[in-house]
Amino acid sequence: MAAYPQNPGAPDAPYLAFWRERHLCTLTTPRPDGSPHVVPVGVTYDPEARLARVITDKASRKTRNVLAAGTEGARVAVCQVAGRRWATLEGRAFVRTEPDRVTEAERRYEERYGHAPRPNPTRVVIEIELTRAMGRG
Repeated sequence: MAAYPQNPGAPDAPYLAFWRERHLCTLTTPRPDGSPHVVPVGVTYDPEARLARVITDKASRKTRNVLAAGTEGARVAVCQVAGRRWATLEGRAFVRTEPDRVTEAERRYEERYGHAPRPNPTRVVIEIELTRAMGRG
């Protein structure tokens, strides 16, 4: 495992393999009052683009929390745990509504989780521009 940008190099093979396995994750976003809002989500990780993606509804609390952070994006974390293995990705989150970005996020979700997400005409994607990766794959 390696961190962005603190540690040079890319995350190692076991860390990347762990992110390809099917695991429920959590997303932590800041509420407007600064307190953490933690919810279970499906996450996809694109190490080459340094992006994590979460598909959600445009009216969800997590979407509203990210939007409330303004144009600088919200500082967030996604995490998964399986026994002694764990992985956290941190970065700045932005809500994306462009159809091509939503479709790509849905494709990656289906690839990781083995089924297409249920239809949702008000779906958006929370894209997290990653600044740190840590854990033990």
